[in-house]
Amino acid sequence: MRAAVLDVGSNSIKLLVADRRPDGRLVEVRSQTLEVRISAGIGSGKPRLGPEGIQRGVAAIANLASEARGLGAERIEAVATSAVRDAANGGEFRDRVREASGLDLRILTGADEARLIGAGLTTDPALQGLGDFRVFDLGGGSLECLSFRDGAVEDAASLPLGCVRLTEMFVADPSLPFGEASAREIGRHVAAVLGGSGFPLPVPQGTAVIGTGGTLTTVRAMAAAQRHETLERGDPLIGVPLLLEMLARTGPLGLPERKRIPGLPPSRADVLPTALATLLALADLGRFGAFQHSLRNLRWGVAREILG
Repeated sequence: MRAAVLDVGSNSIKLLVADRRPDGRLVEVRSQTLEVRISAGIGSGKPRLGPEGIQRGVAAIANLASEARGLGAERIEAVATSAVRDAANGGEFRDRVREASGLDLRILTGADEARLIGAGLTTDPALQGLGDFRVFDLGGGSLECLSFRDGAVEDAASLPLGCVRLTEMFVADPSLPFGEASAREIGRHVAAVLGGSGFPLPVPQGTAVIGTGGTLTTVRAMAAAQRHETLERGDPLIGVPLLLEMLARTGPLGLPERKRIPGLPPSRADVLPTALATLLALADLGRFGAFQHSLRNLRWGVAREILG
């Protein structure tokens, strides 16, 4: 069976069309990302999806669903994460999606999101053989944290530390250069939330740390662009020095200058410094020096669930 998954996130809406081979492997047929931010206002006390965000999101989902059907997908599943989950009008968005595309949008709980990210990572050939490792997936609305022991999830936490959320909370004007004061505030907030979450940190020495999500994908793409490589050929090991370098490169710039950086999607330019500060605070608290980047997160977990 051919399956398609639409991952409706805070910053982007992603499509994966996949087949399962006779040997059990999941194989990508098509992957596409539309940078459609639906989550403006997620940093407020009572988040709501705005009319423009709803309109953009519904149109993108209908577009990607049509593409999936054209590729012969026998089953299409759309899932939504923090932006829709936390919004007071998330149900309205789900109704609009059903009217426009015929899809019944599944709004994931934080626990379901973390579980499916973990399931997706188990399909990554580069991670086969790993038993004990930690996973951090930074999105626009939340940070998903997982601890694996002997290949199974032992601890999981979904925390309100997404880069769109924290930008709205701690950056007064994202069009201006990103100041050190904002970085310090974000670092303190990340440490406080993680420290109160119960998720086991620091990471034991020698334990692999897997990183997923749009920020690390962007950092890898920017580093690859500097070397005139494609993202897939770029080094999947993203160390703290590279994150510091990217923050030093992007933070002092205004938004128009950031948008011109090769490898950085213009729609992510306003939240990238916040996201980098968040990952650096996480690495400091966890006492680890690098993330091993994987592209196989939530979408692949849902595809695995569909295809069995």
